[in-house]
Amino acid sequence: MHLAGLAPGRRRAWDCAAGTGQATLELAPFFVEVIGTDASAAQLAQAPAHPGVTYRVAPAEASGLPEGSVDLVTVAQALHWLDPGAFCQEARRVLVPGGVIAVWCYGLQRLDDPPVDRLLEHFYESVVGPYWPPERRLVETGYRTLAFPFDELPAPAFEMAHDWNLVELLAYLRTWSATSRFTAERGYDPVEPLGGDLAPLWGPPNTVRRVRWPLSLRIGTSRGPE
Repeated sequence: MHLAGLAPGRRRAWDCAAGTGQATLELAPFFVEVIGTDASAAQLAQAPAHPGVTYRVAPAEASGLPEGSVDLVTVAQALHWLDPGAFCQEARRVLVPGGVIAVWCYGLQRLDDPPVDRLLEHFYESVVGPYWPPERRLVETGYRTLAFPFDELPAPAFEMAHDWNLVELLAYLRTWSATSRFTAERGYDPVEPLGGDLAPLWGPPNTVRRVRWPLSLRIGTSRGPE
C-alpha cells in the first residue's frame, strides 16, 4: 500500500469514521495494530473481525488514542460528515512527528461510454440532485475546499473499479442517500425509469462492464502537536 510506504513506522494506524471496516481491513497487513473508530456502534457491529484490528466507538475529535502514538491516520469517504477542524486537531495530536494523514473520497462513477455516462450524470445532477445533502459538495470538489493543516505531499492517481452488469449498477444507485430521499418524498423508485433508458444502450442484461471511480486523495505529514 502506497500510504504504508510513506508512514514513518508500521506500529499503529488509525482509520477514523471506519463504518463497516472496509478501508480498515486494508491497513491490517501493513501495521502491527490498526484501530478503527466510528461514532456509530451499529456500523462497527457489521465490520469483519480481524486479529490485527480493534474497533472502538468514538467520535472523530476524541479518539481516545495516546498522544504521538499513530504512524498513519486515514479517513475514507467520510471527512465531509465530520467537523474537519476538530478532526484535524485530533489527528495532529495522535500522530508521531512525521506521521502521515490521508483523506480520500470518490465522486460520480464513469463507464467511458458517452451515452451511458450522460444518462447517469443526468440522474445524479437533475433527478436526485436536489436530494443530496449540502456536504456532498465537498466530495464533488475532492475536499480541495477544506483546510488541510498538514505539510501536503503529492498524491498519485488511484481509482476503484468493479465489473458489473446492469442489475448490479442499478442496485448500487439505489444505495445513494439521495435516491432514498427521493423515493421517500416522491413515493416511487427513480432508478426504475433510468434502468429502462439504459437497457437498450447496455445490451443483454448479463453484459458486464467496467465501472470506475477516480479517487480524490489528499496526503499530509505532521510535525507533531502544536
